[in-house]
Amino acid sequence: MRLIENATLGFEIGGLYSRRDDIHGRFNGQRQGGISTPSEHPYIFAFTGEVGHSHGYHDFWDTDGYFHYFGEGQSGDMTYTGGNRAILRHDVDGKRLFVFQMMGHGRPYRFLGEFKLERSYEQPGVTSRSGEVRKAIVFVLKPVMEPGDREELADGIADSKADYPVGPASRQKVVEIRTRQWLFRRRVADMEKGCRLSGVSDLRFLRASHIKPWAKCDNDVEKLDGNNGLLLSPNADLLFDRGWISFEESGRLIRSDDLPSEVISQIGINLKPGRKCGSFRSEQASYLEFHRKFIFGRKYAAMKDPLGDLQPEPD
Repeated sequence: MRLIENATLGFEIGGLYSRRDDIHGRFNGQRQGGISTPSEHPYIFAFTGEVGHSHGYHDFWDTDGYFHYFGEGQSGDMTYTGGNRAILRHDVDGKRLFVFQMMGHGRPYRFLGEFKLERSYEQPGVTSRSGEVRKAIVFVLKPVMEPGDREELADGIADSKADYPVGPASRQKVVEIRTRQWLFRRRVADMEKGCRLSGVSDLRFLRASHIKPWAKCDNDVEKLDGNNGLLLSPNADLLFDRGWISFEESGRLIRSDDLPSEVISQIGINLKPGRKCGSFRSEQASYLEFHRKFIFGRKYAAMKDPLGDLQPEPD
């Protein structure tokens, strides 16, 4: 995975960093709030995460691959002042914009990459934690990369389970599929903190796994829905994808009785049945139900040639 071009920063997409030490310790800037504007450096650091939910908004990825980032301001209508003004003018002022994802209190921050402002708009009717109805500013941010770099951006959370087409138009179709996979990975990473089995949260060592497989999805909405995905370590991803394990809606692990005991002891993951693996959102329920009903205990049993999954992806 490529590094951000300015070697003086050196943040790697998907990597985890301390806000106090790796960001403010090097560049200063405001240590509180969602937008930091170091006075002595041409950088702006924006932080996204669940904290925004309590203020009535949620940052999100749209279907065109743009990130909608809500501005700062906890009460009253948001205005183009402070950090909001800095983002609005970052290109004019010659400042680079970097976005980090909050992983929870006391935990490191995940680097999402460098972005540029495409446009902004106002979102009325946003309800704050106190119940105040106000107007929010939303910045539409575009990842800094060339169109062909999209799959490179998500190399660390690869998902190779889509069916690639063959034929004269296959190259274009492959690009389209990979672009949609890229968006899916981004949405999953926005919702999942890390692997529920191994605890790894660095995206460079994870895969974005569909709960309801890509080929079984009824439409593009399901294929691109972040709720239809989990971040899993490679070993856990294989077990989940082939139906050796699944999850109850309560978050408890389900393990097939057919899984060999030597694999259980050697694979390096705690596979104790009933183990609590975090809570699931209500939006994930139907996907988990599909996995338990049609994938768990079935897919591996129906596989005639397990080595078939080892074939490389098309270039």
